[in-house]
Amino acid sequence: MRKLLFTPGPLTTSDTVKQAMLEDVGSRDHVFVQAVKDIRNGLLALAHVSKEDGYECVIVQGSGTFGVESVISSAVGKNDVLLILVNGAYGERIVKMANIHGIIHHVLRFDEDEIVTAAATDAFLQEHKEITHVACIHSETTTGLFNPITAIGHVCKTLNKVFIVDAMSSFGGVEMDMKAMQIDYLVSSSNKCIEGVPGFSFALCKSAELNKCKGQARSLSLDLYDQWYGLETNGQFRFTPPTLSILAFRQAMRELEEEGGIAAREARYKTNKKVLDEGMAALGYIQYLQPEIQGHIITSFLYPADPSFNFADFYNQLNDRGFVIYPGKLSKTDAFRIGNIGQIYPDDVKALLEAIKELSAK
Repeated sequence: MRKLLFTPGPLTTSDTVKQAMLEDVGSRDHVFVQAVKDIRNGLLALAHVSKEDGYECVIVQGSGTFGVESVISSAVGKNDVLLILVNGAYGERIVKMANIHGIIHHVLRFDEDEIVTAAATDAFLQEHKEITHVACIHSETTTGLFNPITAIGHVCKTLNKVFIVDAMSSFGGVEMDMKAMQIDYLVSSSNKCIEGVPGFSFALCKSAELNKCKGQARSLSLDLYDQWYGLETNGQFRFTPPTLSILAFRQAMRELEEEGGIAAREARYKTNKKVLDEGMAALGYIQYLQPEIQGHIITSFLYPADPSFNFADFYNQLNDRGFVIYPGKLSKTDAFRIGNIGQIYPDDVKALLEAIKELSAK
């Protein structure tokens, strides 16, 4: 049975993306080197920037967290001070990185059902003028909310702060212009909205800021500058690259273009969410977040009031029917999550809803 992944990643991928991994390729083969070059330039274009504009793309082996940690541990110098904006588990993960690497930092926390606000960020930065860098999650998949990155970026640039954005679950499924949003570092990964497979993350960086990273990384394998330098000088990774994931991702980028680019993909994901929201509401399920702060990547639903509801059974029975959903990650209440991204379409969402309806009627 072919299972559909209603998760924030890894995602359901197309057969042609999978097929792209069936041919072995050497890490120094010119075909592979060209694929890496195409991907790096293509990712910048998706963010509406280019090398000529003063931006660079650095591919980092490993999951999205590897990419975020590479940026955090390389971009924030020993005398710099980082502000971490937190309203979910992924913001808290950056706090953990800062603690492990001994980075001087402040944390500005918000409740999980509230967005980070530009006003609160501005007030905190005004009070703590020693801060040099600000890190924020765009799509906080703990709940599914979208933080107002453009407004926060404006505050950061007005006060001359370096702005780091974890756009893990949103880049490729949301139109993002790095220059307009005033983002210095944007991090995402191969197995999210561009619909590739796991294997690497990537950081889109403002060149002027990336150059400052030289010699200040706190890790060998996560040294962002040295990783870029290797890719830039000879097209090679410093350590063994995820060759098959790269080939799959190149195919995924082609398919994104064929679909009509990010605008078309965003429209499909939004339609998936609309169908899901309406169908779940009809079945009596309640969303955790207020609609005005909800993104279209993933949706958190509260457990039903019925005391007989058991999420493990619910999950397993959906899984047996070919639908994989996601457990909750909230700290204060019980919820589960359903993703709207990947190679899934409105008819797939309707099929999931029929399965949930069947289970809810038992």
